[in-house]
Amino acid sequence: MERSEQAIAKFAGGFNCAQSVLFSFCDDLGLDKEKALKIACGFGAGMGRKEEVCGAVTGGIMVIGAKYGRGENEDRKTTDKTYVMIRELMNQFSQKHGTYICRQLLKGCELTTEEGQKIFKENDYLNKVCKPCVKSVVEIVERII
Repeated sequence: MERSEQAIAKFAGGFNCAQSVLFSFCDDLGLDKEKALKIACGFGAGMGRKEEVCGAVTGGIMVIGAKYGRGENEDRKTTDKTYVMIRELMNQFSQKHGTYICRQLLKGCELTTEEGQKIFKENDYLNKVCKPCVKSVVEIVERII
């Protein structure tokens, strides 16, 4: 199964966008899958349904950080190189989807309200917006790393 298919399957199974993206890279990164799911949990729906940066994008940022981020024995240049990759992910995603802000991707649908969640379901944003975002992030991250 391709990594993007694995991420979509996890997402379809009820995990959020950030969790699904990070989970799909766990084997390559040597990350504990359960711990990765827990770490990424709060980033779904633009961080706790606040609809800020798309959760799929933040999942991708976690992947890049886990692979290339600065640890205790590395210098600031490591951070700078990681930031370049993060910006590349965000730029490519934005070029494809018009933005990396969840609220804009979901056309202003307010996920913290019952009405917003109803609109989300009625418009099938899960399949029409979120799944394509998860797939895009995985594919972009695969190219970057």
